Amino acid sequence: MHVTHLSLADFRSYTRVEVPLDPGVTAFVGPNGQGKTNLVEAVGYLATLGSHRVASDAPLVRSGADRAVIRAAVRQGDRQQLVELELNPGRANRARINRSSQVRPRDVLGIVRTVLFAPEDLALVKGDPGERRRFLDELVTARAPRMAGVRADYERVLKQRNTLLKTAAMARRHGSGSGGGSGGSGSGGGGALSTLDVWDQHLARAGAELLAQRMALVAALGPLTDKAYERLAPGGGPVVLEYRSPVAAGSREELHQRLLAELAAARRQEIERGVTLVGPHRDDLVLRLGELPAKGYASHGESWSYALALRLASYDLLRSEGNEPVLVLDDVFAELDVRRRERLAELVAPGEQVLVTAAVEEDVPKALAGTRYTVGGGEVTRL
Repeated sequence: MHVTHLSLADFRSYTRVEVPLDPGVTAFVGPNGQGKTNLVEAVGYLATLGSHRVASDAPLVRSGADRAVIRAAVRQGDRQQLVELELNPGRANRARINRSSQVRPRDVLGIVRTVLFAPEDLALVKGDPGERRRFLDELVTARAPRMAGVRADYERVLKQRNTLLKTAAMARRHGSGSGGGSGGSGSGGGGALSTLDVWDQHLARAGAELLAQRMALVAALGPLTDKAYERLAPGGGPVVLEYRSPVAAGSREELHQRLLAELAAARRQEIERGVTLVGPHRDDLVLRLGELPAKGYASHGESWSYALALRLASYDLLRSEGNEPVLVLDDVFAELDVRRRERLAELVAPGEQVLVTAAVEEDVPKALAGTRYTVGGGEVTRL
């Protein structure tokens, strides 16, 4: 799979830009702040419905504009598709496929798949658990686009359940209930808690599906990550991925029942604190290097190698499942020493499509020879 044309309107710094793209390696070269990353960020947005740089859509819309449009032509084998996303901060985004009538944005997931390397990836090793949960969930959705709906359902139920718990917590603090029972109407918050058992069922059902997918992913990704780390830093491993959750394993139905049991056990504490304390939104992916957790113990170079290994493993996994993703390397090589730079370049060079950004031509390894664009002054020019 590769993108053959990228079109942007009022996206980030671009009023309008048209970029034809070839298979193989394409490098965007230009000084920092000229819009190189904006181009690959747009490709990544089509794959994940999110940015690797910001948490909301508002910064993606050019200043002074009220919407942005990302449009890409995508080829997979003999099949060509046109996918379009319209970003409307504060309102619902819109999507089209092959210029057809409007579809849901999540319906475009799976048309473009990417694996993106960026300086922000260091947070996968050194950052908070939320960074690693996001990594897992984006990869889960890349493997099975239907999981976007499951994730949306889980977030909706979690938000509703937290609202009920906050209401119950406020009522308890103001003495309007006896508080803290195992559930049902009449416990702290009265009416607010009368439906909590129903929301527990919804949360456990969506949560069990998400947990099952995450655990299967970690099991598949672990050996590939260890292999990728050995290729980047020979003799530096082994590396081990461990999914940490109070609900450790089991079938979907077993996970559902265990989540319900954990929610029941935490009910009193949740009412006291006004927040859901059990579920996939509280889990973590523990990254081990040798016998120790990488976070807090790995050196800067080891942390970089670990983050890169996670991305390479993701690429190998998606490719093995029959739809090779676009590889995006956003200003990565400037962060690496010569040894890691050369090894990474050799590993990714055979990819069907590799998009690279760099401040200067010298930052692009010779192994990544291919198409070159210069980026500057709002223009993207093919050399």
